[in-house]
Order: sequence, then C-alpha cells, then structure tokens
Amino acid sequence: MKIVGIAACTAGIAHTYMAREKLLRGAKARGHEAKIETQGTIGIENRLTYQDIAEADVVVLAVDVKISGEERFKGKQVIRVSTAAVIKNAIGFIEKVEKALENLK
Repeated sequence: MKIVGIAACTAGIAHTYMAREKLLRGAKARGHEAKIETQGTIGIENRLTYQDIAEADVVVLAVDVKISGEERFKGKQVIRVSTAAVIKNAIGFIEKVEKALENLK
C-alpha cells in the first residue's frame, strides 16, 4: 500500500515531526511505502507532489489544526487522525487503515 499524508500540530513543532516519523516507521513496519508532508512553524517540508498523491492508495491527515492544500486530495480515500493518536500507536493505526481499506473493497 502507498500512503501519503500530512502531519501538523497546534504548535507546529514537536508533535508535527514526531507524528511524521511514527507514520513513516509504522508504515515501513507493516510493509508499506509512505511519504508524509509536514506543515509546521517553518512552513511546508517534504511537500507531496501530484504524482505522490495520484499513486497513493490512501491519504492520512494526522492533524490538529487547519492545513493548507487539502483540496489536492479530492477523490482520494482520506483518513483523519490526531497527531497524539499516531504518536501513541502508529502501527495499530496503520493496521486500522488496512482494515478500513479492505472493508471498502
């Protein structure tokens, strides 16, 4: 499965980057590819390309605030989650995503 997403917390510092790292590690542990954009205090990093989004099976928005560019995901399966939930149990979250997508088939 190819996962793309955005991580953004209220302060735009620690939880943003922790959520990104946990999503990347959780996806890898479950055998998936992932690319996660961050929107923090220093702006957008690891920006998702249109190709990244087009090739993705699912979009994960690990966000606690309003993000920019959400319209890019129109027509994609989007799953929202708090940064805290991803940080606490990224592998468990990825497993839930797998099950949710399986149920849609």
